[in-house]
Amino acid sequence: MIIKNIEAKIRLATIVAVGSLLTSLGIVTINCVCAYRMVSNAQKSIYLLDNNVPILARQTDMQLNRPAEYRAHVDLFHSLFFSLTPDDNYMEYQMKKAMYLIDETGMQQYNDLKEKGFFNSILSSSSVLTLETDSIALDIPKRYFRYYGKLKIDRRSSTVVRSLITEGYLKDIPRSDNNPHGVLITGWKTLENKDLEDVEKNTF
Repeated sequence: MIIKNIEAKIRLATIVAVGSLLTSLGIVTINCVCAYRMVSNAQKSIYLLDNNVPILARQTDMQLNRPAEYRAHVDLFHSLFFSLTPDDNYMEYQMKKAMYLIDETGMQQYNDLKEKGFFNSILSSSSVLTLETDSIALDIPKRYFRYYGKLKIDRRSSTVVRSLITEGYLKDIPRSDNNPHGVLITGWKTLENKDLEDVEKNTF
């Protein structure tokens, strides 16, 4: 009788010990999962200080914003390349910044325009060029873009408005101070650059 009581107590103690162990393991596992999720969520949150007041800024997937960055990059390049004033130092500065955003096809077009006297004509006629973007069409799978814009050339004697359409491809590269979007335009070419309006100014 005594032996049976001892065996029952041992069995009960074993069950309690195993149950306690399994319960402890379950609690530890749940705590680890919760801690992992909290750390993951914390890494996606960034706090910015505005006059010592913390403001939560959410981290998002870079690919979600990539189309917007592609359009901003294409718009920036065309603005640098075509929005010019009759100042050779300024034009050189603009071209230098633009060349960080594009491959050798940008330099080829720059050299072609230079040989045709495009930049000298800006200086001699005191022209101010302003580019207005109409739209930028993207084909994300092909990394292809087509740019539509209007180029206004304001001369002393007239104002010319041209239709500008270009195309090219986009390549992801590491970001830098000179290329904050981390994008390189490749295979760039002009499809259309024709006059839409030519309005004479009064010279008297």
